[in-house]
Amino acid sequence: MAWLLVIIAGLLETGFAVCLKLSQGFTRLWPTVAFAAFALGSFGLLTLSLRKLDIGPAYAVWTGIGAAGTAIWGMLFLGDLVSVLKIVSITLVILGVIGLQLSGSAH
Repeated sequence: MAWLLVIIAGLLETGFAVCLKLSQGFTRLWPTVAFAAFALGSFGLLTLSLRKLDIGPAYAVWTGIGAAGTAIWGMLFLGDLVSVLKIVSITLVILGVIGLQLSGSAH
């Protein structure tokens, strides 16, 4: 269950990063409100998961999901540059996240 919370928190991290961009420096109301909601949800779920998980792997998985998800979202929907190196790098991040999740760090 704790790993599921980390995964959801990582997806919410993607949401708050995208909304941070869309808020244009907190000058647009609804993207700013969405940023705050996603950020609170993400940090809240991460905090709950840390009751059962070691911080190193949990934090790495959380940030890995957020980084990979944000990069993918940017390429698909925000016009970010798509390159082979970027796709390979995102794949390596995801593989690292899977490896950490499988490391058995739960108490």
